[in-house]
Amino acid sequence: MTPGKDGAKYYGHGLPYTGIRDLKGTLITIEGTDGVGRSTQVGLLKEWLEVQGYGVIETGWTRSELMSETIGAAKAGHNMNRLTFTLLYATDFADRLEKIILPALRSGFVVLADRYVFTAFARSVVRGADARWIRSVFGFALVPDLTLYLKINADTLIPRVLRARGIDYWEAGMDMHLGTDLFESFRKYQWRLIREYNKMSREFGFVTVDATQAPEEIQARIRRRVQALLEDRRMQSLSTSLETLRPRLFEAEEDEPSAAVTSFAGADVAPARTARAPSQD
Repeated sequence: MTPGKDGAKYYGHGLPYTGIRDLKGTLITIEGTDGVGRSTQVGLLKEWLEVQGYGVIETGWTRSELMSETIGAAKAGHNMNRLTFTLLYATDFADRLEKIILPALRSGFVVLADRYVFTAFARSVVRGADARWIRSVFGFALVPDLTLYLKINADTLIPRVLRARGIDYWEAGMDMHLGTDLFESFRKYQWRLIREYNKMSREFGFVTVDATQAPEEIQARIRRRVQALLEDRRMQSLSTSLETLRPRLFEAEEDEPSAAVTSFAGADVAPARTARAPSQD
């Protein structure tokens, strides 16, 4: 983790061609494996924050205007190797960081990210990529203010995914050749992903939320953590504003007595001259 300009922090080298000044907004990321319910929770959280009066921007994996169609086409052809997989996602994320996330943070918005660089870390590592290399590739990523990790186990996840929408090629990790059976490949792949997320949770300090609970209970826990974060940031902002104003207030207090003394001195001198005039005559 590297300090950036004006206190911003990155997971590596940052974006050298993008000027980062005071980021007044808040970056909240929601992570978890496929089918865990991230998008549902992001949508509920966005609605709640807007009711509270916050401006909210939502962004998600492969939503870059520059790269979304390219990634979709590559996935449809089932022809991405692990290097292509990583670099396409890195390009997508860099485009969204520069054009969506950073401008929103400069403007004071709450940015909700449905997946963040941790998704790339987990997917690349389980496919055999070097962990240090993949983290270097995403070294331009800002450190979020809060990462919420929806934690679930593979046995609970499988029936949930089957009921919701079924299993696709990439969610099953079929490119890894874990087996010819889609269901069994899904179980093995998701188990590996969840293991990586659990490791990263300890390393990066994720706030873990039990995703086996009902959606409304999950949302209630998420809101409590987000509210505490935003209240803390609000108090920090007020404290910073007071520190900025304090020198000006002291300057104003010092100026007022000097003006009063001048006025008082002038009042004393005038009567003295009037009193001496008769004796001179």
